[in-house]
Amino acid sequence: MSEDLVTLTFPDGAKKEYPKGITGYEVAESISKGLARNALSITLGDEIKDLDQPIERDDTIKINTWDTEDGQYTFWHSSAHLLAEAIQELYPNAKFGIGPPIEDGFYYDIDFGEESFGQDQLEEVENKMIELARKKSDFEKRNVSKEDALTFYKKKGNEYKVDLIEDLEDGNITFYQQGDFVDLCRGPHIPDTSPIKAVKLTKLAGAYWRGDSDSKQLTRIYGITFPKQKLLDQYLERIEEAKKRDHKKLGKELGIYMMDSLVGPGLPLWLPNGTVLRRTLEAFLRDEQKRRGYQEVITPHIANVDLYRKSGHYPYYKESQFNPMEVDDDEYMLKPMNCPHHHQIYSNELRSYRELPVRLAEFGSVYRYEQSGELNGLSRVRGFTQDDAHIYCMHEQLKDEIKHVIELTQFVFNTFGMPVDIRLSYRDDNDEKYGGDTEYWERAQKEIKEVADEMELDYKIAEGEASFYGPKIDFIIRDAIGRKWQLGTVQVDYVMPERFDLTYVGSDNEKHRPVIIHRAPFGSMERFVSILIEHFAGDFPLWLAPKQIEVLPISDDYLDYANHVAQKFEELGMRVHVDSRSEKVGSKIRDAETSKIPYMVIVGSQEQDDGTVSVRRHKMGDIGTFTLNDFLNKLKDEIENRSLPPSQETEKISN
Repeated sequence: MSEDLVTLTFPDGAKKEYPKGITGYEVAESISKGLARNALSITLGDEIKDLDQPIERDDTIKINTWDTEDGQYTFWHSSAHLLAEAIQELYPNAKFGIGPPIEDGFYYDIDFGEESFGQDQLEEVENKMIELARKKSDFEKRNVSKEDALTFYKKKGNEYKVDLIEDLEDGNITFYQQGDFVDLCRGPHIPDTSPIKAVKLTKLAGAYWRGDSDSKQLTRIYGITFPKQKLLDQYLERIEEAKKRDHKKLGKELGIYMMDSLVGPGLPLWLPNGTVLRRTLEAFLRDEQKRRGYQEVITPHIANVDLYRKSGHYPYYKESQFNPMEVDDDEYMLKPMNCPHHHQIYSNELRSYRELPVRLAEFGSVYRYEQSGELNGLSRVRGFTQDDAHIYCMHEQLKDEIKHVIELTQFVFNTFGMPVDIRLSYRDDNDEKYGGDTEYWERAQKEIKEVADEMELDYKIAEGEASFYGPKIDFIIRDAIGRKWQLGTVQVDYVMPERFDLTYVGSDNEKHRPVIIHRAPFGSMERFVSILIEHFAGDFPLWLAPKQIEVLPISDDYLDYANHVAQKFEELGMRVHVDSRSEKVGSKIRDAETSKIPYMVIVGSQEQDDGTVSVRRHKMGDIGTFTLNDFLNKLKDEIENRSLPPSQETEKISN
């Protein structure tokens, strides 16, 4: 191949040669003028680049439009700069901190000094952003020396940017400018401001600079933008729907959980309905794990701090752990992780290669210190239960075990009708964040990528998102209204076997190191339940619903028959309740609907005489009259198949 050409590989596998130095825009234009017109950025390898970035080497390439994640990332990154430009025009004395894109939109941290800024000012800023966007200002990148960058921001009196620049390496510093606004930034950005057509600044929050509570608190402005007003309108509709599904609201209404100030913030109390829901989820996963060769263990809620020093969790995660307590002249801590305990169980006996893999599983309670401002219902708590498992295997078993774990995780999310996106989380160049030998890391990262490729998974690589002891596969689910949540993880670990001196005796009668896989499909029971409540809007599948059937006698005359019907349900292990109140049946139906009970069984004289039941389905109304046996068989099938409720007619994900 000529040294003057580069070979670019497109997402469909097609390869094409181009002159070296060609820009992303020119590549898009070579495909079609329409693609070039809609292109926002390109992704070369795993890095998003500006459209005018010259391409100097062979690589994979994606042209990013609005309909891609990387395109939206670029769009919202540029929108953060547009927000800052609007603030600069309206509040010339404001100082800017950081302004990154996030999953849904962007934010910018701003020091307004002595000027007040609140909700009432957001609309004015929105209007200014639209006005500036219409100017079609180019996003222009330029390289700046460290000295010049420091001089620029010192003149502006912006100590936040100076602080950031101090940590940067000379020769790798870039500024971007659009209109009269200049910002320290490494990019990427859209070509100009004109694609930004609709703006909504969603909320304000306080944010300490660099997350340090001893530093000044800045004003964080959150926002989101779109290339069409219609898309913004649809987004706002989803936000309203999300409010209706809020698990804090529904959790209280449905009797799932409560918080109590005397118990302590972030420490949920599971109410009877929530306990049924949680135990049903645990039984579901416990049965699956048993079928797949897992052994269940139980570990204590506290342990000697030396255990976590040995694992490296202390002091790596010291800031997110509760302080140690003195016991018998020694230090103990509330358990922040289950894995060190499982490693001790593994090492309790001499292991042979014949018994590997060893799969240890636990619904283990752990405790993390979260700042009070970050606590949020069940989704962010201080005490939670992980569906943790650790698989100890030989290296030649590793890839098959990863595949089995991925299949289990996919099965779990498929059951709930949740589509899954997959991310391979790798380390970055900051060695201080990670433990272990880099050789092990490179090996583990190579192996999880090979598995993902062999299973033909559609994945994205994210550098810097690994845990401190190994790379991982993250599962990001999408709920019924399209929101994304990171849940299950699969982590490959070569570090802990070294730290804990874990061994097995191989076929050569020599000791060898096992490899560990950490996995948790649900992640934490608390967070998973919060997501389930919002995914189903409290309208749980029959097999999962805390109350499955409400029997409604038309009057007290039919109470005996109602109890007879209820007994038949109970004999099959169903969760049934007879509403024996002296209320009209219409009122009972309304109450059952409000409680989101899947089935209402109405009995009166006709049903009693015929041995039948009249049935209503939540949100569907009357579905007919059945013989008792026919209806029992219908319920059995729905429970055994773990059918989704009618309101969740979602196409299941392929395993």
